[in-house]
Formats: sequence, C-alpha cells, structure tokens
Amino acid sequence: MARNNYLFTSESVSEGHPDKVCDRISDAVLDAFLTADPYSRVACETFATTDRVIIGGEVRGPQSVIDSVEEIARGVVRDIGYEQDGFHWKTMKVQNYLHAQSADIAQGVDAAGAKDEGAGDQGIMFGYATDETDALMPAPIHYSHAILKKLAEVRKWGGETWLGPDAKAQLTLRYENGMPAAITSIVLSTQHLDPDLSSAEVRERVEPIIRGEIPDGWIAEDCVWHVNPTGKFVIGGPDGDAGLTGRKIIVDTYGGAAPHGGGAFSGKDPTKVDRSAAYAARYLAKNVVAAGLAKKCVIQLSYAIGVSQPLSIYANTLDTGEVAEEAIEKAVNAVMDLSPRGIREKLQLNKPIYERTAAYGHFGRAPEADGGFSWEATDLADAIKAAV
Repeated sequence: MARNNYLFTSESVSEGHPDKVCDRISDAVLDAFLTADPYSRVACETFATTDRVIIGGEVRGPQSVIDSVEEIARGVVRDIGYEQDGFHWKTMKVQNYLHAQSADIAQGVDAAGAKDEGAGDQGIMFGYATDETDALMPAPIHYSHAILKKLAEVRKWGGETWLGPDAKAQLTLRYENGMPAAITSIVLSTQHLDPDLSSAEVRERVEPIIRGEIPDGWIAEDCVWHVNPTGKFVIGGPDGDAGLTGRKIIVDTYGGAAPHGGGAFSGKDPTKVDRSAAYAARYLAKNVVAAGLAKKCVIQLSYAIGVSQPLSIYANTLDTGEVAEEAIEKAVNAVMDLSPRGIREKLQLNKPIYERTAAYGHFGRAPEADGGFSWEATDLADAIKAAV
C-alpha cells in the first residue's frame, strides 16, 4: 500500500551552481556539434574550478567545432554571469581534451547492413509523471525549479543586481491523501554580491520573489524558513566549489520522487540511451497520466550496448491505475518505436535543443516550437488509451 500522509523534500540548484555550469558547457558543445552535423556523436564532460575549465570526452564531428570549444565555454560562463575574482569568463583558463570516438563503441552503435543502430550503452532508464501539478511533475522539485529560475530572471533583467549566479533551493511539502497540502519548510542559499548583507536582509529581499512562485495558500503559516543559514555567501560558483558534468541527476529529473537509473544527461548525443530513453520514458509516463489511465506512473526501459530494441519495459502506477499495468506495458510498446533511432526520430532529438535543458530540470517544461522539450508533449495520450 502506498503511503498517503507524509513529508517529502526535493532540491534544485541554479544555473550558476558549479555542477550546472559544467552541464551547460557540455550541452552547449553538444548543440554546436548538432548544428554543424545532426548526426554527430558526442560524449562531452566538463570540470570547473578556480579560474579554470577543463573539457574532455569523445566526439565524432567537424573539427571546426572542436576548435571553437574555448569560445563556447567562455560564452556560457559570460551568459550565466560570472565576472568575479577567481572565476571570470574573460580570464579563466580553458583546456580542451576532446578526442575521436572509440572505434569499438562506434561499431556497436552504427547501423550496418541489416543491423539497425544500437544503443550507445547498456543501462536502465526511468520516466515518471504525477497529476499533482499541471506539468505532471512532483510539486517539491517543480516549485524548487520555479524559485531559482525566477531568481535568475530578476538577477539578469529585473534589477536585482545584488544577487549572484550561484544558488540552491529546497522545499519540504506535507502530503495528505497522497496530494500536496502545504509547504512546511523552505531553504534557500543564494550568492549575494554585497558582502554586508545579513541573512535576515537577504530573506527580506527574496521572500516576496519566492512567494510569487508558489500557489496561493500552499505555504503553511508555521512554515520554517532557512535563508542563507550559514550566513555570508559571497564567493560562489566554481571558485567556491568545484563543478563536474552529471553530478545533479536527481535535480535534473524528479527530485527523488521516482527511481533513477543512474545515468546523467548533459553532453550526450541522442544515441546515448542514458539521455534519449530517459526522455522517452518520461514522454510515455506523462502520456499515460494525461490519458487518465493513472494518477501516477513509472516507466522503466532497459537496453544493451549495440542492441536496438529495449530488453524490457516495465510500468508501475503506484496503486493509482485504472487499468492493468501489463496492458500499459503492451500499449506503450505498440504506439512508439523504442529503438534509439525510433526515439530520436519521434522526439526530434538530433536538433541543437540541449543547452536550455541544463538548468531547472529536463522535465516539467513546455514543448517548444523548434522541438525543444518535445518529450513533454501529451500528443500520444489518445493512442495509448486506444491501445489499452
């Protein structure tokens, strides 16, 4: 039996968090390759520390993109807003160690003769959806993202120039009868460029912004607030703590409300099922819930390197389903080709749409006209319902 009454917490981090700086650089490099050649192969990793960015990994694509990596990295850091002693887009040292994709991996992934494209690696991927928000996302992670995204907007364009790029938010929600009832604690740590600001003064400035991103009546009267609980937060970003691509996989997905297969997303082209199959699993789970077949749905897909079709498809509606889970498993397999090629073509994943995913979550966003966040569409709901 699923629990109906409990507390649950999720966190998000801003675009200026050291790990997110690295995720975005890796995805910006990926977008540059896909712009030059939609069939590029990219597995790009980034490490950042005091005044230094190191980029490495394996690629198959135009040399001109490899040669432009330093410019790409500086552009990302400039857009995020780092112009501080210890990490400045203009003065940081950038080292580029990208190299050619392994021939051993390529032979398993590439199509040849009667062989379709295989998965870029073995692994398990999960997708999740819940009807507790309009975006069909868990509320704690959804609103944690919203708070930080709004703080970035007012920092860049709303006149709140005292804010720095680095920040983390965390929400605890009380659930009653399985649905969000109230926010019982709010944690925000945000970099501030005025060293004289106290935690109380930071809270006074950010509390109206936070309240503006939360639905009316959701913040409990006795909600506990922790704003910059350690005190001063002036040194932020990679100068304050090193960053690495792929270290925020729970922030990127469902805030811990659903299983995770362990694979990171950023810097990987869509032949890597760590990314593309996780997007497909979210797409299917969201459409199951949108079809009214369940209030919550987990979809698991599994793959073997070099093999095109998934080894298994698993559905779990967490005691909220209107139909048998076996029927959902058969239906989602019937309505979508879940090979790497099928996923890529259905969701238009060979487009340069990835840099925008690197902060504020890969899920719960609105589909965009150029194909961005295509996995958030609910256009498959009728087909799944009919197949069931």
